[in-house]
Amino acid sequence: MTKKKYYFMSGLPRSGSTLLSTLLNQNPEIYSGPSSPMLGVMVGAHENFLTNELYLGYPKPDEANKVIGSMIESFYSDIKKPIIIDKNRAWTGRMPFIEGYIQPEELKVIVPVRRVDEILTSFLTMVHRNPFKEGQAKINYIDEVLIKTDTPMNDENRCMHLLNSGGILYDSLHTLKLGIEDGYKECFHYVDYNDMMDDPQGEMDKIYEFLGEKSFEHTFEGLVNKNREKDLEVYGLADMHEVHSVLKKTSPPPSTILPQSILEIYEQNRLQLEFWTEPLVPKIQPKKFGPPETKAISYNLFSNK
Repeated sequence: MTKKKYYFMSGLPRSGSTLLSTLLNQNPEIYSGPSSPMLGVMVGAHENFLTNELYLGYPKPDEANKVIGSMIESFYSDIKKPIIIDKNRAWTGRMPFIEGYIQPEELKVIVPVRRVDEILTSFLTMVHRNPFKEGQAKINYIDEVLIKTDTPMNDENRCMHLLNSGGILYDSLHTLKLGIEDGYKECFHYVDYNDMMDDPQGEMDKIYEFLGEKSFEHTFEGLVNKNREKDLEVYGLADMHEVHSVLKKTSPPPSTILPQSILEIYEQNRLQLEFWTEPLVPKIQPKKFGPPETKAISYNLFSNK
């Protein structure tokens, strides 16, 4: 059985990752699914081995590595396509897990990005069009945090939650910055949402060039996300991963949606928030990682950062 080739997708929310997966799935050689649990499962297994009394009493590091490394193959055993793109926003902050356990020939991560004010605008418009209805199992996950922390439910507080630790936008920015600081900048290929809207085939060609794969002519009409997640049940937002049938930008201008205080915060902190934009990202020389001398689990290589 031919071993599958693995690439990864990480990046920022509301920046077109679902759209990218929908387009990549048009290619008969590529499978790009919804957000994947594999990173969390691998981290959990790794930490269990390091703290499990029974394992510590009789460690088998080579076998433990094989168990963790085989998880992704098992998870995608139902997929017949030879190329898999596993999507998780935390991959950029956990690059050694790819390097040490999955061990692809090259570390390559597609990173969708977007102006932060546009991301906040997209979140607010999505929350506004998905009001909570009586009998619904779950309120949207942003307002759920505000309720639990006894914070007034308004757009300013929604944005502040997203921009602070624990908010999905902050956490995604943080993990991306970790990857850059750890020397993996050259492993990332940024796909700007607005560039994708302006020249979709051109941006797809750049992705294929980055991956080293043959380009594919895509269709940008009649789009359907065939890997829909249970958005309403899990996130409280019925259309969180919906893809419009025709590729087009639908979010209103940030100035018409965002509170004035948030617009000011964005303008004052734009360079820090959008740190991936050249030439603002510092030129960091990637660390040289050779194959480990053994496949033993390392307490240092995969430690939390």
